[in-house]
Amino acid sequence: MSNDAAQAQPPPLRRRLRDALVVAMKRRDRVAVTVLRSTLAAIDNAEAVDVAAGNGSSAIESSPVGIGVAEVERRALSDEDIAQIVRSEVAEREAAALDYDRAGRPERAEALRAEVRVLSSHL
Repeated sequence: MSNDAAQAQPPPLRRRLRDALVVAMKRRDRVAVTVLRSTLAAIDNAEAVDVAAGNGSSAIESSPVGIGVAEVERRALSDEDIAQIVRSEVAEREAAALDYDRAGRPERAEALRAEVRVLSSHL
């Protein structure tokens, strides 16, 4: 019974976004490719370790030396964290679309709304 429950769960959001990127690339869907790449980059950036967490000095002479010393564990984001990043990307695009509408650029506003539709379909 637990195998059925495991199979019934949808794949993690990051995997769904990456799979959608592959499909969009095959279909040559420029809007979807652009927004999915941008969103996946935002997720990757959120996993990065803060540079300021080091010793505070960026001088070469104070840099550690040796194999593997520059490798740092990345943050592990939960599926909910990733969903929050995607929602944030959606909100930014919706706000920018409103700004473009106010500025008399409805074509750019519609392009952003198309990106919002792509991202919203994965939430």
